[in-house]
Amino acid sequence: MNRKYIDCREIPSDTHCSIAISANTEEELMEAAAQHAVQVHGHRDTPELRSRLHQAMHIGEPTMAAG
Repeated sequence: MNRKYIDCREIPSDTHCSIAISANTEEELMEAAAQHAVQVHGHRDTPELRSRLHQAMHIGEPTMAAG
């Protein structure tokens, strides 16, 4: 099974969020990412938000930032 992830570093924001969220399933990842987007970034949980989150999903593991 391939893990999936969303990396906030890839999405421009005023907060420069460095969170990466990963899960074994798209459903689990979507729920965690939507909660993060609402609670941390102040977005509303809408079909448009979930569509953007789905587009930001990758297969594998997020890379470590250099620093």
